[in-house]
Amino acid sequence: MTLILGSGGVTSLAGRRARLAELHRRGTWPPQVPTVVLTDALTGDHRRDFHENQLLRLCQVRDVTGQLARDAARMRTRTGRANSISATDAIVAALAVNCVEPVVLTSAPDDLRALLDDSDVPVTVARA
Repeated sequence: MTLILGSGGVTSLAGRRARLAELHRRGTWPPQVPTVVLTDALTGDHRRDFHENQLLRLCQVRDVTGQLARDAARMRTRTGRANSISATDAIVAALAVNCVEPVVLTSAPDDLRALLDDSDVPVTVARA
């Protein structure tokens, strides 16, 4: 199983040791985080981002390649809601379909489900 964190996933797990330990025990460690999620989840102030940065040190932060961005754009356009679904969520969804047994932790589960609606890869989407 592969855990992928959207910005809501990063925010909800930051500073929550018991929940992190449980995810580690379940074998969903380390989580995958696309770099663009950092833009949504962080403020740029190391004092305010302390817990998020601690969490991110334990994650695999994945670069957003040109191909991943193009796949995300296609997924976003297919929803018919490209103006209301964030590019970040689309990139999270595009990363998820390239992972083994993906589980996405997000604060926008409806948007993620819309993005993944046409996918052949089963993706579990959980609210952060």
